[in-house]
Amino acid sequence: MVYFESRLGIYYEHPDWYRPLFAELDRRGVPYDALHADTHQFDPSDRSSRHAVVFNRMSPSAYIRGRGHLTFYTQQYLAHLDRLGVRVVNGSEAWRTEISKAYQLTLLEQLRLPYPSARVIHQSLQAPAAADGLRFPVVVKPNIGGSGAGIVRFDTPEALARAAVKGLDLGIDHTALVQEYVTPADGRIVRVEVLDGKFLYAIRIYTTGDTFNLCPADVCQDVDGSELARAACPADAPKNNLRVEAYTPPAEIVDAVERIMKASGIEIGGVEYMIDARDGRPYFYDINALSNFIADAPRVLGFDPFARLADWLQAELARVAAGEAVLS
Repeated sequence: MVYFESRLGIYYEHPDWYRPLFAELDRRGVPYDALHADTHQFDPSDRSSRHAVVFNRMSPSAYIRGRGHLTFYTQQYLAHLDRLGVRVVNGSEAWRTEISKAYQLTLLEQLRLPYPSARVIHQSLQAPAAADGLRFPVVVKPNIGGSGAGIVRFDTPEALARAAVKGLDLGIDHTALVQEYVTPADGRIVRVEVLDGKFLYAIRIYTTGDTFNLCPADVCQDVDGSELARAACPADAPKNNLRVEAYTPPAEIVDAVERIMKASGIEIGGVEYMIDARDGRPYFYDINALSNFIADAPRVLGFDPFARLADWLQAELARVAAGEAVLS
């Protein structure tokens, strides 16, 4: 593999989530290119790469911003990088996991980790039969989601049947989960973040259950009600009234999360779980290869995860470039 130069490529779609990372890399003088997917293209005949490392930051929720085609374009781009032998952070396997909630459940089943019971469907009219045997309420989740997009809750079989006849939104790949809705104990869910596949931090988010968008960068208050500075959000982003606090999960949860990330090929990302108010057991329900980190992290966590991420990316860039120098 030959590189034109030792540069980092950051392939991304959301216009705001990565501003803190770009600012940190600029401050350090790290050579990188911000590869916005809107204007991105590649040549399959290329035999070398401009970038020693490519960091995949594509969002599965791109379709709610009019960029659904990028979900599938990204698969082709990552396959191209694989052929070239480029070091990709959160590469093809991670993206496969990110864009399929059905596949995420397959991984959890393989690892024998608990998750809310679910069925996978590909037609709206299949939903009522798929819910047979599940505890209500249930939710219908598009297979390709992100930021809670497209999730709808149904409290009764009759409500689900009526909606199925009218037509449920199964998302851009026309595949969805019909899944038991878990009421989180004390209205709290936990998101555990990893970097280099290892525990980085965890946060506990307090929610009323009225929203499925639990994007950490959008959380606007700590548990005391103090407003958080949301540097990775647009200035006019709506306030969601979610509250958050730093949290230390039990060791067995951390171990489970690290196992999930290893199995899914995700080097930096987050896993969400909750304690079921009905039986007191933890259930994992979402695996994310995309982490935009908690708002106002130094105040909530006591450190800046973007600085930790920049440290790691800088080290990876140096390691890969040094390896190439030795080979040449």
